[in-house]
Amino acid sequence: MTTNSTGLHQRPLGRSGLSVSEIGYGAWGIGADMWKGAQDDESLTALRRYVALGGNFIDTAMGYGNGHSERLVGQVAREHPGTLVATKISPLNRQWPAAPATTADQAYPGEYVIRMTDESLARLGLDTIDVQQLHVWNDSWLGQGDWQDAVTQLKRDGKVRAFGISVNDHQPHNAVAAVEAGAVDSVQVIYNVFDQSPQDRLLDACHAHGVGVIVRVALDEGSLTGTLTADTTFPEGDWRNGYFGGNRLTQLQPRLRAIEQDLGIRTDGLAETSLRFVLSHPAVSTVIVGMRSVRNVERNAALADGQGLPAEQVRKLHAHRWDRNWYLPAE
Repeated sequence: MTTNSTGLHQRPLGRSGLSVSEIGYGAWGIGADMWKGAQDDESLTALRRYVALGGNFIDTAMGYGNGHSERLVGQVAREHPGTLVATKISPLNRQWPAAPATTADQAYPGEYVIRMTDESLARLGLDTIDVQQLHVWNDSWLGQGDWQDAVTQLKRDGKVRAFGISVNDHQPHNAVAAVEAGAVDSVQVIYNVFDQSPQDRLLDACHAHGVGVIVRVALDEGSLTGTLTADTTFPEGDWRNGYFGGNRLTQLQPRLRAIEQDLGIRTDGLAETSLRFVLSHPAVSTVIVGMRSVRNVERNAALADGQGLPAEQVRKLHAHRWDRNWYLPAE
């Protein structure tokens, strides 16, 4: 673990040779499509503040605002050489998550992987993508199709430094084979106090095989910030209307109070505790957090100090796992 001149601790992204800030910048929200309310000037200011504080890892995707997020990220990355950019290729058949029967050629034929990488490079305005990722994944694709040949060519041509997969939502088991086969440099996975399923197998496999772990949704789309109440509403068209539909927000409240009571923290300490919980696992390289305001950047970047949670608090949080149907809201 290292610290750069501005104080943000960095960790190795597995054996890729890249060192990434413990707190990364998640650029889904600034794509301004599924998350409503983002303004480009505010997004650029937040991105620049993240880099100014010493953050060096920004994660985006071609699918975030149909390339809009990539353009904003590229603008800031070009202003600040040394900023590491990760992006993702949407599946050709546009299926999220990948259906079990989907083949590698239906989602990621080799020619498509190369062409989409070139298009992302053009939007970013960069010569190289530091971490290129497939935006969905099935372990059955190992040895299928020609996507691996395409990745080899992209690395050989200097267009990609490292290659990873973004694991289907809440399916961490569906990446263990890729990790064990040495097919990837990194995995991006949902991992938080409520969804602790990556601890079952995936994180240990990554640690054993030197595969970097990029954690997303560490705050459970905002529920672990403590700012969502039973009466919270979201703008029309915002995808969180479905994620927190039914009585999910009502169900959430006693679970948050239980965490607060168990750990002796206040509601305004939930976000920090939740992020430090994820960073406490030795397999984790970085946690990407959506930060559309300078205030959020400053608050979260301050947590990249190399300090996790005391072992006793981690142990207590293990008891707050919430196994639920992640796709269908409760009624």
